[in-house]
Amino acid sequence: MKKAQISLRLARRIILNAQLLDGKTKLPKRKEGIAQTIEKLGYIQIDTIAVINRAHHHTLWTRRPDYNPEMLHELQAKDRRVFEYWGHAASYLPLSDYRYYLPRMRKFNDPKGKWEKERMKKYGHLMESVLERIRNDGPLGSKDFKPLPGTKHGGWWDWKPAKAALEMLFWRGDLMITERRNFQRIYDLTERVLPDNVDTSFPSNDELGQFLVRRALSAYGVAQEKEIRKHIDAASKEIISKSLRDLVDSGEVIPLQIKEDKNSDYYALADSIDKSARLKQMPSRVFLLSPFDNLIIQRERIERLFGFDYAIECYLPAAKRKYGYFSLPILWGENFVGRLDPKVDRKNKTFLIRSLVFEPKFKAFHDFLPLFADKLWDFARFNQCEKVKLEKVLRADFKRFTKPYDGKRILTEIQKELSKCG
Repeated sequence: MKKAQISLRLARRIILNAQLLDGKTKLPKRKEGIAQTIEKLGYIQIDTIAVINRAHHHTLWTRRPDYNPEMLHELQAKDRRVFEYWGHAASYLPLSDYRYYLPRMRKFNDPKGKWEKERMKKYGHLMESVLERIRNDGPLGSKDFKPLPGTKHGGWWDWKPAKAALEMLFWRGDLMITERRNFQRIYDLTERVLPDNVDTSFPSNDELGQFLVRRALSAYGVAQEKEIRKHIDAASKEIISKSLRDLVDSGEVIPLQIKEDKNSDYYALADSIDKSARLKQMPSRVFLLSPFDNLIIQRERIERLFGFDYAIECYLPAAKRKYGYFSLPILWGENFVGRLDPKVDRKNKTFLIRSLVFEPKFKAFHDFLPLFADKLWDFARFNQCEKVKLEKVLRADFKRFTKPYDGKRILTEIQKELSKCG
């Protein structure tokens, strides 16, 4: 099939529309809107880092400013609209997608990875007794199981045996996470968590592959085959490749070439291309994205399509960090313009920005700063802060700003805008 050609600008608009970051998609307010956001994106990645509100809350708030964490709790624990499993890493997933994760659960009995094999060998004999206790006692967390005498337990790499058994039962599908209490997983039997109306029929390879291709392209808008595979890790490369070819042959998926990137093959849903003519220039909205946000989680993709070189640095020693422990990309309209390194001082209810770093060629401060200050205050309030403190402003090449945009002046202007918003 002949490839359709689109511009890089249009590709960005299709992507941002698919990611619910252009204001074009109307969703219901409050909890129903949150449920539909998760269904549209396919997953929301869970992360434990808490220097600011955790990534799953942050990602949802970015798209739905009326979000609060109680909504996600209710969608999981009461409404049973979402469940936790391995999607793109640990994720909240639409419960309507449950059957497509059954193949991964079945694979648990034949683990391939060294870590999984070692844990099965070491703790597999505990699984049935742990399962029986939950069957008899009801939902339990890992804290409800005492470690064996003399057993050391600390970080995730040194789990106590019962916690490892709980995780393996979860991976295998015997247990589900019925809720979280203070971020602790509470496990229960799958048969007691899963509603009766959820389809649990085992998908064929074609069903699984086509589901994953559609999921990825619905969420990404425009993507390469390798990006489709990485969206949700639930099928082999061979299954994805065959399903992608089949959907291209049927006309549901369109092969694409981006004019500015003629050496790469892209794909999009035909429906997305049909609607793309209505995607005009984006309004000048500012977004502060989580490092685990669905838009930017595939770093090479974002560098290629948006020209933004981003990496999370919290796993590096402090001396090797360039931008900070947990820097947040700043998206303005259709472009990434910088990043900021935040920390919430919960005791003093202060949102601290250790550094704000702008891209080297960015100069549109006059239009940007008022919108940015508004967003900072909104984000501070989302993090239960009453004050915003900005320490320094830099340029991405770490050279001094040239007048009239020197760092001190920008810092002063931002502080003025913040005082207006506050």
